[in-house]
Amino acid sequence: QVQLVESGGGLVQAGGSLRLSCAASGSRFSINAMGWYRQAPGKQRELVATITKGGTTNYADSVKGRFTISRDNAKNTVYLQMNSLKPEDTAVYYCNFDIPTWGIPRDYWGQGTQVTVSS
Repeated sequence: QVQLVESGGGLVQAGGSLRLSCAASGSRFSINAMGWYRQAPGKQRELVATITKGGTTNYADSVKGRFTISRDNAKNTVYLQMNSLKPEDTAVYYCNFDIPTWGIPRDYWGQGTQVTVSS
């Protein structure tokens, strides 16, 4: 069974940085797209960034220029480098992996990690 384990969340002052990691473990698999989502209190979960297996990235407008998503395919790990953090970035962040089973994509989610940016 595939499990995604997140780390790197915490409390940081506005203008600071955090680096989130999410690693998949379990049986043999191949990961297609990876992504990060976040959910703030009272809001729906929103897309933060995605990255394809080939390295193509996509970002929400609110984080462009501040966040960078990357992946290490050998380690089955996705990262989110967050710089110039703002209080508006406060949310629970979730990683998401697309892992095909017999060629059919299936989504897997991390447990969520709290990011709190103080002002």
